[in-house]
This record gives sequence, structure tokens and C-alpha cells, in this order.
Amino acid sequence: MTEVAESRDLKLTHEDFERVRRLIHERAGIALALHKKEMVYSRLARRLRTLGLNQFKAYLDLLDGHVDSSEWEHFVNALTTNLTSFFREAHHFPILADHVRAQSGSVKIWCCAASTGEEPWSLAMTLTEALGSRVQNAKIVATDIDTKALATASAGIYPINQIEKLPMEQRKRFFMRGVGAKSGVARVNPALAALVEYRQLNLLAARWEVEGPFDAIFCRNIMIYFDKPTQKRILERFAPLLKPNGLLFAGHSENFTYLTDAFRLQGHTVYGLASGPGSRS
Repeated sequence: MTEVAESRDLKLTHEDFERVRRLIHERAGIALALHKKEMVYSRLARRLRTLGLNQFKAYLDLLDGHVDSSEWEHFVNALTTNLTSFFREAHHFPILADHVRAQSGSVKIWCCAASTGEEPWSLAMTLTEALGSRVQNAKIVATDIDTKALATASAGIYPINQIEKLPMEQRKRFFMRGVGAKSGVARVNPALAALVEYRQLNLLAARWEVEGPFDAIFCRNIMIYFDKPTQKRILERFAPLLKPNGLLFAGHSENFTYLTDAFRLQGHTVYGLASGPGSRS
């Protein structure tokens, strides 16, 4: 749905828009489509007003050439899309449950597009239900480039109407309902929260502050924002972070088959290492 600016007190020229597209691609790898100009205006105009600027050029000059400017965080947060829900693309979670049950020793998962936390908490619920007492040896590393979304995720507080979409058993087991002034929200319980570690991470960074090997990597519905060369580079960096029998989970509209020969398709948007168990030479 197109975002419409509340007022047109600022002008976003073609040159300004092209600079935005270049800067977000260089900083976050996002290939911003040409039809996103209205969205860019709506989201960035708020920052200009906050900073007391009346030209997009002045704002972009603040960023361009100043790699350490604190404004970059606001810029990236504004242009990052966080569309998520609990147990989104539900067919992946039984696959993960079966996979972790078959493992011995500790289990480690990386969710690399954590957004506002619904996916990492869904993973934590899945591991708890699948592993039983063994879940104390499980860990989920949840990362995202958007610091504002990560703050929501780590707080683990959600409107009741989001929680009520979950089965009653999961609501009672994994969430604490607010009372009084907080009656409209629920918080993930401490046992679930202990399974997830949230960190800020840019997939374009030269170094990723995560340590494998992972039993699974969830990289869902983020690759669609990158161009093909960026997708290929990221996928090839995932490969050495997976255990030999590890799984890579993609989004419903993402196909990695033609990007790299490091992975082979194992199921609907589920991949294993091409050199892993059961691979064909």
C-alpha cells in the first residue's frame, strides 16, 4: 500500500531520490525500487522536520561522506520494512522441530531478520515444545539492522490481539498477560526470553558478530530487498556457518537455487548445504 505524506511542505527531487537509493544500497544492501518514491518521502520527511531541515539535499549531505554520523541509524530504520507475525509461513516450524529433535547435544539457531521479534519468539516456542528439558542447551541468536525494531523485539511486549491468534496452550505457557493499566498487552515469559539473544547486525558488514556452527539459519523475506550479487555474497557467507546437516530457511517468494551452488533445495523454501549429508555429486 502506498504511503501518502501528510503534507507536501518539502520537495523530493529525482536527484534526491536517486541519492537515497544509492545511500541505502551502500549502507544496507537494499535495492530500493523506483516506485518507492512516495514511501521514501513519507518516512524521511519526518526526520527532516525533526531536525529542522527544509531540503532533502541538506539531509542527504548530512549523511553522504559522514560514515559515522549517528543519523545513519535513523535513516536505515526509516527505510526498513518490518512486516512479520507469530508463526508466519507456518510450514517451516514443524520441519525445524523434527530437525532439532534429531540432533544430539546443544542446538543453535540464527534468525538474521528478527524485525520486531515475532519470528525469534516463534522459534523459541518451537524449540521449547520440541526439545523438552533439552531446551536448556538451546540458543537463538536474533539479529537485525533496525535498532528500533530490535528494541521492540527484546522488550517482548505485544498487543493482546496479536497474542490471541496463538493457540490457548501457547498463550498460557509462553506469555504473561498485563493487568491494570497494562491489561491490553502481554509479555513473553522469562524462560522463553532466556533462549533468545538480540543483536544489531548489518548483513553487508565485513564482519558478522555471530559464531556458528548453526543447526539452522532463518533468512526469510529479506533477500527480496537485495540485488542478485548481494544475495549471492550473503548466501555464500552463510554456508560455512551451518553444521554439515544444517538447514537454511527462505521466504515464500525467495528462490536461492539459481544464485549459488553452495546450497541444494530440500523442501519448500528449505535448503541444505550442497556438500552436506545426502548431497548429490
